[in-house]
Amino acid sequence: MKSLWNDSEASRYRGDLGLRVYTSRLLGREKALVLHGGGNTSVKIKEKNILGEEETILYVKGSGWDLEAIEEKGFSPVRMARLLKLAQLKTLSDPQMVNELRAHMLRADAPTPSVEAILHAILPYRYVDHTHADAVVTIANTPGGADRIREIYGDSVVVIPYVMPGFDLARLCAEEFPKQAGKNTTGMVLMNHGIFAFGETARESYERMIALVTRAEEYLKQRKAWDIPASAVPATTGPSRREVAELRRGISEAAGFPVILAVHDDAQSLAFANRPDIGAISQQGPATPDHAIRTKRVPMIGRDVTAYAEAYRQYFDEHAPKAREPKTMLDNAPRVILDSALGVCTAGRSAQDAAMVFDIYAHTLEIVQQAELLGGWRALPARDIFDVEYWDLEQAKLRSGGRPPVFTGEVALVTGAASGIGKACVESLLARGAAVAGLDINPAIETLFKRADYLGLKCDVTDEAQLGDALERTARAFGGVDMLILNAGVFPPGCRIESLTTPEWDRVLRLNLDANLTLMREAHALLKLAPNGGRVVVIGSKNVPAPGPGAAAYSASKAALTQLMRVAALEWGADGIRLNALHPDAVFDTGIWTDEVLKARAAHYGLTVEQYKKKNVLKVEVTSRDVAELAAEMCGPLFAKTTGAQVPVDGGNERVI
Repeated sequence: MKSLWNDSEASRYRGDLGLRVYTSRLLGREKALVLHGGGNTSVKIKEKNILGEEETILYVKGSGWDLEAIEEKGFSPVRMARLLKLAQLKTLSDPQMVNELRAHMLRADAPTPSVEAILHAILPYRYVDHTHADAVVTIANTPGGADRIREIYGDSVVVIPYVMPGFDLARLCAEEFPKQAGKNTTGMVLMNHGIFAFGETARESYERMIALVTRAEEYLKQRKAWDIPASAVPATTGPSRREVAELRRGISEAAGFPVILAVHDDAQSLAFANRPDIGAISQQGPATPDHAIRTKRVPMIGRDVTAYAEAYRQYFDEHAPKAREPKTMLDNAPRVILDSALGVCTAGRSAQDAAMVFDIYAHTLEIVQQAELLGGWRALPARDIFDVEYWDLEQAKLRSGGRPPVFTGEVALVTGAASGIGKACVESLLARGAAVAGLDINPAIETLFKRADYLGLKCDVTDEAQLGDALERTARAFGGVDMLILNAGVFPPGCRIESLTTPEWDRVLRLNLDANLTLMREAHALLKLAPNGGRVVVIGSKNVPAPGPGAAAYSASKAALTQLMRVAALEWGADGIRLNALHPDAVFDTGIWTDEVLKARAAHYGLTVEQYKKKNVLKVEVTSRDVAELAAEMCGPLFAKTTGAQVPVDGGNERVI
């Protein structure tokens, strides 16, 4: 592992706390050290309080902050004198400890200090770094792991047996560290947990961490336990998108709410899932208690995906007496499924959660396999893992999470999503907690948003094969489709019927009508499996109830699409799928309405552009966001008992009214 310290970068950070931020971010950049909020850092600084008295303050990483992006305000300032007195107590419950930490901070608006604040305080160094370095955790989780750690580090580290994070660990370290530490001590290893490094400067502490982890990596390389041998994976046809959606539906029913299910069938994931010993090594537990992710493996015999859902139900039934809210928290359930054809599947209440679980498990499977090469994977006993999962502080986090957004755990697919109404629909659905797949022929769709809950797919919706591929990729990314927004379409230049050519007629109907028929047909099986019922919103047009001259192809295509929606509402109601349509008019913030076109149309009516935009009964401007917000609401609980409806979004049109 290489040091990332850069003098030029470091010079931009001022003071002890500024350099603490800098080296914390350096640690956070290295995923082999910390993942998703793991690890913590601190610095001890002497300051004068409001009374002019000098006191030492521990600035320790606050709860909820990630090292890679931490700022000065992400460190909690706690009075050292109080922390050192707390460390002398015989017992201190976790709720009491958190109360004491918060009660003795300098800033009332600071985040809750790390549960390891007392541990940072008792270490006699200004800067303290703590990570869950993969290489160290690998070695610690093998038979005789403590002996291996001592072989690697000798007297340069203090070795502490596993104790759950919190006051008991701090108290043990307070007793053991003075006994073991010497002039050569630069770090401390917490067995089955992670590693500490410390120093008098930010750079010294950081580079000691890098040096200590490098020694562990070199040990693995010397014993040929670093590079994982490539494994041949049997060539199989993976489960269909419908089978993935069935699996997600079963898990959602067992959990009691919709979940996102992400399928990872990359070579590494498939090779791990196909190991002959997978049933044993995958059930021992996580690499560290901080990442207490249980895995459940049920062989997919004959593609019977219901077996997985049944495994989830059994889990909830078994743990119901122990869990605080057993049927409402996926956080306490198995979130990783291993299968020879699917690879690694991860479940979460949101796409971000599912992605985080995979990031962690991708590191875990490397750690497990390296430990097997070194001498055998040995995780913590089940009792210790259970204690972390049902730890008072962890359960308090879950209970205090608040009410999730309305579409949390659900998946939407939007066509024509690169601009205008389609893009606005994507934004409205994301804001309500949905994971969204956006389709558009414009390649810009792929980078429209950079976030775990968005999948941008370049797709010509008139190409049936491309539509099928888009549905497959959506199902593998998120587990299915719950909501379908049919927005893609074309509004051709005005043309009277006597001049309308057959190719132009066909072009308009192929995009505005035929493509939507294909997508509805192919998506039906997924919508039918939506945990909360499928929903389809058709973006129609004012031209359906009130067509205008020169728009025969467009008006006919939108009218036919609306009729298709009405028939589907009749046919799919028994499947729990509801369909409704919106008929917008004069939405001017879309690609077809350039400034030049707007000026020309306004002049045609003898109006200013602003007057033209509000040429409706209510004298209001209708925007893409207005349409999108109503489209999203149509997918929500307010329209739960409405299907086959047509709603205008036009500010009031005299011909429609």
